[in-house]
Amino acid sequence: MKPLLGVISLDHELDQLNELTYFRCGASVPFAGRYRLIDFILSNMMYAEIVSVGLFIRRKYRSLLDHLGDGKPWDLDRKRGGLFILPPDWNDPTDTSRGELQHFHNNLHFFRRSPGKYIVYSGSRHINMVDIREVYQQHCESEADVTVVYKQVEQLEPEHEGCIRLNVDSSNRVTGIHQEKDNHNIYMEMFVIEKELFLDMVDLCIAHGGSHFFRDVIQKGRGNLKVAAYEYKGYHAVINSVQSYYKNSMDLLKREHYLRLFGKQAVQTKIKYEAPTKYLADAKISNSLVANGCVIDGWVENSIIFRGVRIEKGARIINSIVMQKSIIEMNANIENVIMDKDVIVSQNRTLMGAPQQPFVIAKSSIL
Repeated sequence: MKPLLGVISLDHELDQLNELTYFRCGASVPFAGRYRLIDFILSNMMYAEIVSVGLFIRRKYRSLLDHLGDGKPWDLDRKRGGLFILPPDWNDPTDTSRGELQHFHNNLHFFRRSPGKYIVYSGSRHINMVDIREVYQQHCESEADVTVVYKQVEQLEPEHEGCIRLNVDSSNRVTGIHQEKDNHNIYMEMFVIEKELFLDMVDLCIAHGGSHFFRDVIQKGRGNLKVAAYEYKGYHAVINSVQSYYKNSMDLLKREHYLRLFGKQAVQTKIKYEAPTKYLADAKISNSLVANGCVIDGWVENSIIFRGVRIEKGARIINSIVMQKSIIEMNANIENVIMDKDVIVSQNRTLMGAPQQPFVIAKSSIL
């Protein structure tokens, strides 16, 4: 395989998870007990042996930088290549580029110095375990200019409403790109393209006032490009709202969903050396994901408990997500709640949301 260059662009990803994105960008939102949303695409790139990854970010990236570090969990702590975190740095007063294209234009040295001949572009909102090597192989065999990745979903959900849809013919050629609500072919914000073509298209798009590569180059200029489609058939979830975050998180408590995401290969994340969870005499756990480092002496049912959580005697956690180092004190009750990091729920408090509208508690709150 010719070297691939990874590009993860977060510029157009809005902070749609309300309280969960008050202090962080969406890519660094915790997920599934021990991960962050960005871990999944980074793991996919690692398994494709991509050794250079550029991350383009604009705002709220402190938490993300802390999580990524030097990229070691994804084999990106390298002397040659590695993880390149590229926040905004606009030094050219004559630059007329806008939006996502401004990132690419102002970091041409990253693209020029990287050895990869092909770019694998992705965002972070679509959780999947795509085999990028298969996408690249199909791209080369089809002799396409661009190969976009899509998922044909069985049932359309509210989180799909804002997604771009594709029309694909029997030869895997894209014949339409739009947002028709009844189309089940969901574009997964991932594509493969030759690097030199990508850079040429960036310059052309900037010259015509564009700001977003997929929309202004691939979607609007489809008639001038041969656009192929790769159908992904594995686990897929779109995280673009509090409701979609809660629903897809709780779906992982179903064995079949969990195995589809984690059963094939490991997802890499920041390593934290913590003791195993300690279950005290009154602890009762049923159908839950519990990470390491917790101390539990209460009831946990149908819930996801992240690392280092303390649940005291008499507390009850039902249908909820409790993130790192939160504390639920004695006899507190929470149900249908998403609790961000470092939250303290005082004794005898009751917090309750609804399955369709979970109650969200912002980071470091004391209730």
